[in-house]
Amino acid sequence: METLINRFLSYVKIDTQSDPNSKTTPSTEKQWNLATELAYELERIGLRDVTIDDHAYIMATLPSNIEKEVPVIGFISHFDTSPDFNGTDINPRIINNYDGKDIILNEAQNIILSPDYFEDLLQYKGQTLITTDGTTLLGADDKAGITEIVTAMEYLVQHPEIKHGKIRVAFTPDEEIGRGAHKFDVEKFGADWAYTMDGSQIGELEYENFNAASAKVVITGKSVHPGYAKGKMVNSITIANEFIGILPPEETPQNTTGREGFFHVHHIKGEIEHTEFEMIIRDHNKERFEERKKLLLKITEKLNSMYGPCIHLELKDQYFNMREKVEPVMHIVEIAKEAMVEIGITPIVKPIRGGTDGSQLSFMGLPCPNIFAGGHNFHGKYEYVPVESMQKAVEVIIKICELTATKKYET
Repeated sequence: METLINRFLSYVKIDTQSDPNSKTTPSTEKQWNLATELAYELERIGLRDVTIDDHAYIMATLPSNIEKEVPVIGFISHFDTSPDFNGTDINPRIINNYDGKDIILNEAQNIILSPDYFEDLLQYKGQTLITTDGTTLLGADDKAGITEIVTAMEYLVQHPEIKHGKIRVAFTPDEEIGRGAHKFDVEKFGADWAYTMDGSQIGELEYENFNAASAKVVITGKSVHPGYAKGKMVNSITIANEFIGILPPEETPQNTTGREGFFHVHHIKGEIEHTEFEMIIRDHNKERFEERKKLLLKITEKLNSMYGPCIHLELKDQYFNMREKVEPVMHIVEIAKEAMVEIGITPIVKPIRGGTDGSQLSFMGLPCPNIFAGGHNFHGKYEYVPVESMQKAVEVIIKICELTATKKYET
């Protein structure tokens, strides 16, 4: 596991945060620092056809070592990290033989990773954890996935007795800002299907995700002296409050789970004459997703009829539930489940309460379920990853490659 740990630490110490306000790809110049290192490393471990394009998308090939024709499969992870929290000067900590108690991440700032709050910690008692120092995120999302793919490919190169077909790997920028698949060349990748290594706890296997849209609401008001405002003032702030108040109060992220959808207002700013707020709309069910968008249109129409044409609503679809693209080829999920079972992992098949490059790729013609990478508490100072989970992810990748090379899964 030492190689696995060292590889992961070398990746997370390189700052690769993406920037949603940037119009370039990658969205930040610093993502190139890891991208170029990864391209070099793939060549060093013995992969072929290593390419890195003008937008930092990396692809490489592990050639087949069998004579018969079998499906070409792929493994994909992203190297950018979330802009939601500090990702500069990451200083990981290694906790050997975790004792199940509180972990003091930062004594000076009294930042504690506690199983009293994060109960998942207890399932890793006795294992090796990699945590933050309490001042940054860790970057296991998704540098754990990259580590696992590179390590698995290196192992297969070094162990030709393990039979497999042609394997393609790819690493992408800007997944954290929803653009990881936008410039992915599916035809060039040339796989029949792929797996993103971008899930959380050990055993996770996902082929459903939210249908997603964004909404921006802009309200124009009229400012009049409050002492003489009757019948004249239009307060855009109160109209924004009224708009938000019509939304179902129980349908928010903090009140939903599983396949339950939500509205999430995540940004608002305003004054009397101008207020704008942004929200995201999420639902696994396509019909309910469309109903949610219609509700926003109805609220806009209602309030505009009350206050005049003061509200402008901008709705944009972001991605869709990949289930409809994966269900016709469910054998690709069954292979992953079988791989987990064969190495002693109980598959946890559940919907993703979020998005994934795999969703967009599935709609681009590359069916792409998501497999655990092992990390927890992504995008913040409490992020951690058990090394043993990463090792198991490596074994799952290897086993999938083996299973796909058997006659049972020929297509």
